[in-house]
Parts: sequence; structure tokens; C-alpha cells
Amino acid sequence: MMVRVLGVDACKAGWVGIELDGVAVRASFAPTIADLVAVVGRELDVVAIDIPIGLPDRSGRTADTLARRGLGRRGSTIFMTPVRSAVVEEDYDAANRAARAATGAGISRQAHGLRVKILDVDAYRAVAPVRLVEVHPELSFTRMTGQVLPRKTSWAGAAARRTALAAEGVVLDDSLGLAGQMAAVDDVLDAAAAAWSARRVAAGLAESYPAQPEVFSDGWPAAIWV
Repeated sequence: MMVRVLGVDACKAGWVGIELDGVAVRASFAPTIADLVAVVGRELDVVAIDIPIGLPDRSGRTADTLARRGLGRRGSTIFMTPVRSAVVEEDYDAANRAARAATGAGISRQAHGLRVKILDVDAYRAVAPVRLVEVHPELSFTRMTGQVLPRKTSWAGAAARRTALAAEGVVLDDSLGLAGQMAAVDDVLDAAAAAWSARRVAAGLAESYPAQPEVFSDGWPAAIWV
């Protein structure tokens, strides 16, 4: 039976997806995660997304802590997922106060800047007709290659990631249609790495951080898969 998976990464204009089905590598783009899955238009076994799934209430997530350890010196590329009470606040100062009230520490502007994407996925997961899992591309690339690669925004880093993906059968064309026009190079590479992890999840080869996902008040298992 053919397995079809989708790796997803956020980009400035929306979401970029890389679909793998064992035969072809397809790229897609859409402004929302629901639209992206609809654009793909085919039944999917797993969708892997580089965005937090399962928001904590009063503390950090074990998933983020373990994933940071797994990346060693590059662990800072994984930000600590903010609590739900902070994510729902549109105003940064209000979000910062909510975070401090819940955890004793504030929320970074970078984390707060992702709130729209986090809430997009948070709303979609409740109605998604497919299994959604959280991934982190840097963790995927580290597992894929056995080493920490150069910065993804550097020429050397992009080349190393594209080479690593090709070795795994994920060959990205020079032109990816609308996705290639709307998403940055590192966004496409991250989506492809997410697809690689999604394929591992579908095959039963992936492991999660933590091995036993945490569950918060939203009821969704919080774990990063690789």
C-alpha cells in the first residue's frame, strides 16, 4: 500500500508543504494549514508540522527540553513553547503578563510572533481528518545525517541539507511552482525534512520526545517526532 505524507513549515506568507508518496516529491503553498491540506487534495497518512501541537498551561514542555538536549549546541533553535494563556493574547505586553502569571517567566517576542501560526494549527487539529504530528527540522536533519549541519540560512547549510535530503530520496526540483515563489529556501528545506520525519512516523520507525507524550488541558499529546 502506498504511503503518502506531508511535511509542513511556516513561511512569511502562510505554509509550505512537501508531499512524499514513494514516487514523486510535490510542493504546495497555502495561507492556512487547512487550505494547504486541501490544496494537496489527496488522502494523507501523516502530516508533520514544525509548530507546537499541545500547549502547556503552567510550565514548559518536556518535548522542548529533550529536543534541545538532542541538538546540543544548536539547541537554541528550538524555542520553549509558551503557555496557552499567553498564546491567545494578541497584544505582546498582555501575553507577557499572562506568561509571567502562569510560569513566573515572560514570553519572547519571537515566540509571540508565531501565535497566529500556532493558533491556526491548534484550530485545525480539532477537525483534521489525518494524523498530525509535531516535528523540528533541525532535529530531523541531525538524525538524518548523524551530525549538526551548518546554519540553514548559510549557503553551505542549504547545500548540505539539500544533499542530505536527496540521499534519502527527497529530491527537490529547482522550480517548485507557487511554493518555490512564496517560501524562502530554508522554509522549503525544513518542510522537506518534516516530510522525511512524517514518512518515518508512517512506517513506525520514528521516536518521540518524550517517549510518553505529555497531555495538557487541551487533551492533545505533546511530543516532537523524529
